[in-house]
Order: sequence, then structure tokens, then C-alpha cells
Amino acid sequence: MEKPLTKYITPGSPPPDLKEYSRIGGYASAHKALKEMSPAEITSLVKASNLLGRGGAGFPTGLKWSFVPMGENSPKPKYLICNADEMEPGTFKDRYLMEGNPHQLIEGMIISSYAIQAEKAYIFIRWAYKKAEKELRKALAEAYAAGYLGKNILGSGFDLDIYIHSSAGRYICGEETALFNSLEGKRAIPRTKPPFAAISGLFGKPTIVNNVETLVWIPHIIERGAEWFKNLSMTGAGGTKLYGVSGRVKNPGLWELPLGTTLREVIEEHAGGMLDGYKFRGVIPGGISTDFMLEKHMDVNMDFSNVGAVGSRLGTGTMIILDDKTCPVAFIHNIEKFFALESCGWCTPCREGLAWVEKLLASIEEGTGKMEYLDILKFHTKYLCFGNTFCAHAPGAAEPLQSGLEYFHDDFVQHINGKKCPWRS
Repeated sequence: MEKPLTKYITPGSPPPDLKEYSRIGGYASAHKALKEMSPAEITSLVKASNLLGRGGAGFPTGLKWSFVPMGENSPKPKYLICNADEMEPGTFKDRYLMEGNPHQLIEGMIISSYAIQAEKAYIFIRWAYKKAEKELRKALAEAYAAGYLGKNILGSGFDLDIYIHSSAGRYICGEETALFNSLEGKRAIPRTKPPFAAISGLFGKPTIVNNVETLVWIPHIIERGAEWFKNLSMTGAGGTKLYGVSGRVKNPGLWELPLGTTLREVIEEHAGGMLDGYKFRGVIPGGISTDFMLEKHMDVNMDFSNVGAVGSRLGTGTMIILDDKTCPVAFIHNIEKFFALESCGWCTPCREGLAWVEKLLASIEEGTGKMEYLDILKFHTKYLCFGNTFCAHAPGAAEPLQSGLEYFHDDFVQHINGKKCPWRS
């Protein structure tokens, strides 16, 4: 099967410059979109393709675009933001795309901006992605020089400027309204919804936020159509997916596979299975804000609907393996410590609740925990869920905790009764 996202990316090699990218068909879709298609036609095509957002939520991209007010009397300027912050631990797919082919992202942003008539676009990139930022800046300079950015792009009458904003390194900026505040020079905290971003986002203007992996699909869908894209997947959702695996496997890495590839194939075939001397106990399937999956879930199709049906989320599709020689309590404690540290402190349940969760887990891991702590932790998984917090930060933290308490209950009890961590010598 042809792999449209990565077929021009050779790991370890420099990314294609504008001349090479154009030679292999780069910016042909931009020409087609801006010269032959209306914004409405582009949005309809993306909607028909069933492109689901690859940032974690899986929301239909074309549907999101359709919420933007259009027409001469619509608010201006409009904004497109590429979320390239990738602060989700265990996730590294977007870095690969930006370092490997930055022009592909820029072309996707040009077409997407045209579709919503955005005059300005931002790449909100993780501060640590120095190489990716360097390659993006080089590619942006080439795109401006060639007339793909700036005024009257390709004679279409459409103007677009793309800016790179290096983030300050806060996980909360994965929440789009906190990202807006950060871009505006304010404290990175979430905003009240409604109004929603498509109506009032950055600087109070209509704004669309899409992930890197989502945006790089747009040129390919323009070039080959909705049915081609849908046929790439193994289930009803369209396209391929970048799946990653880290942990004690023989071949940790990242692979582009049909969306809906089974968990077993990703881990056993592509990641090579577990290292000799280690056994599989569980996996966080899509960054640390997702519920554990177990051996019994190995034949689940890894797409948004099927993973959701077994009580987890596909998320970013980048998996972290838990093996039989790693303490699950310590594993979960490390996750919750991260979430507690990264809480923006804006709402009480998140600010106070996650700190309390972290302290209880630390006590259990150190051997000073009590059995009633398990009930308190279970209470927090309900108290920190959607509807009780200002944004999805705390509910995301609750997911690995709630499934961990269920699946590894005996390990928690063993810590408490034995007054020590069994994995420590």
C-alpha cells in the first residue's frame, strides 16, 4: 500500500527543499485548490473524506471547518493554528512529520487557510523541537520566495502569512483556548465555552486549530479525492495513522499503517514484540491521558470508535508498554505526578485533586499507604471527570488512574499489605 504521508521522508536524511518537493508533486494541490476550487468545495471534500482529527480527539475535520462563518460580512481576520506543541508524554509523531517534510505541512496549511479564508496562520510548536523549527523556518522562507505565501498567492487574490510561535512548554496549551491565551501573551489557562473557537477564538476572531498529522493530509485529499482516502483505512474511518510504540519492545518506533490496524499487529509485528525476558502486562494506547488496554484487547482495531468501545481512547496512537518487571503503581504515580505538575491551577478540582492523588500514590508506592486510600483514589476518578472541571486536563489524568485501579488492583493491595513496593530490592 502506498504511504502518502511518509513516502518522501527518509529517516536521518535532510528534508526535501522546495525544488525537490515540487519535483515530486509538492504544491500541485495548492495550485489546484486555489485556482480551481472554492473554499466551500474544499470543505465539502474534506468532510466527505471523513478525515478525523489526529491530535487525539478524532473530531471530523471538515465538520469543524464548516462552523466558521463565511462570506463578505463575516468577522475578519480569521486564523488557522497548527498545534505542533506535542506535549503529550509518549508522543513523537508530529516531530517526525515536521523534521521530515516541512513543506508538506505548509502546503496543508495554505489549503486549509484558504478553505476557511484565514488571512493569518500560526504554527504553535514545542519549545524543545529545535530541529523541526529550524527546518520549518527554512521551508517558510522558500515558500514566501516562491509566492506560495504573502499577498495574492498564485494570482488567486488570497493572502496568507504563516508565523512560528515557540511555546513556553506547558501541557495545558494542548487545550485550544489555553493556547489562544498563550499566543495573546496571557497566562495559559482555558476559557469558558461557548463561544467556541470557530466563532470567537484567537483575539476574539474565528479560529480553527488542527494537529500537524491532520493538516499534512489535506494536499493528498485534494489531489486524490475522498474515496481514495477512505479506502486507505481498515474500518469506516478514513486514511492511515502514525502509530508509535515505546517501552521494552524489540523495535520501538513509529509506523504509518492503515487506520484500524490491530493492537496485536502494531506491537507484535511492527514493534517486534516484547524484549526477551519481559512479558506484556498492559499498554497506554495513545499518550498518557488514555485508559490502559490489556492482553484481552490485542485484537481490537486501533481506530477511534473501536478503541472507545473497549473503554479507552485512540488518542495520539502512540503507545507506552507496561511490562511485568515494571511496577504498575510506580508507572501510574509517574503519570499522575506529571499531570499534577502541569495543572494550570485554574479550577479547584484539578489544582487540589491531582496534587492529592499524587500524594496518595506516592505513599502507596513508598509503603506507607492505607487500604482506604484506594477508595479515595476511586472517588477522585469520578470527581475529576468531565462536567466537574474547567477543561479536559483532569479528566485525562483520571483515565489511566481509573483503569489502573481496576486492572492492577492486586498490585495496589500488595503494596499496602506488604508496606513496600514488591519491585524494589
